[in-house]
Amino acid sequence: MGALHEGHLSLINFAKSQCDVVIASIFVNPTQFNSLDDLEKYPRSLENDVRLLIMSNCDGVFVPEVQTMYPDFPQGTNLLNLDFNGLDDVMEGVYRPGHFNGVANVVFRLFEIINPHKAFFGEKDYQQLAIIKTMVNSCQLPIEIIAVETVREANGLAMSSRNQRLTQQGKRNAGIIFETLNCAKELSQRLEPKEVLELCKKQFKNSSLELEYIEIVHPETLRPLSNQWVNGARCFIAAHCEGVRLIDNLELIP
Repeated sequence: MGALHEGHLSLINFAKSQCDVVIASIFVNPTQFNSLDDLEKYPRSLENDVRLLIMSNCDGVFVPEVQTMYPDFPQGTNLLNLDFNGLDDVMEGVYRPGHFNGVANVVFRLFEIINPHKAFFGEKDYQQLAIIKTMVNSCQLPIEIIAVETVREANGLAMSSRNQRLTQQGKRNAGIIFETLNCAKELSQRLEPKEVLELCKKQFKNSSLELEYIEIVHPETLRPLSNQWVNGARCFIAAHCEGVRLIDNLELIP
């Protein structure tokens, strides 16, 4: 959605190593915002974004208008009505109702227009990645979805366009998110999931951030784990720092 940073550019660089031609899309999708205020405040820096893409040797950029994506906007935005097998009922789906339907529809439309062979998405938005994989499988699209590891700032904060709205102190405070994820990974070696979760919640209470949720879940179903670990188990956190909503996740059990 623009406001590009090193995390986005890592997708371009990885895609360049895998493909002959790489195209980036930049589109602030109105259908995936639950708040008009959040949509209006979302950072936009198209001129700088294009400069960064050129420097990264991206072959092209697709910057559509809303009417290109949704000719009948605000009607006609719900192109798909898919069953996500419960992936949209947990975590982000609880706090942002309708968000993933907007994501699936805009990505479907982008795929329809660009017709790529491969598409690269960051693991920071792991739940979104799971939704897109489900959409591609359900619609039988001949596209390979490739996950790319999260890129982080020096203190571990996951890079995000929303970080631009944080002060330097806010960015330092937000480091507690990655600290907590790492704590969960360490504790997972000797405690059950429910015990790790409770200790991580206690640790987070000592921070200045407002915790929205912290969950330890199955990597495929995204359902909470309680008494038993599974390979690929992940911890997810959503929290507010200086009025900015931040999300992150980390694999706990390889």
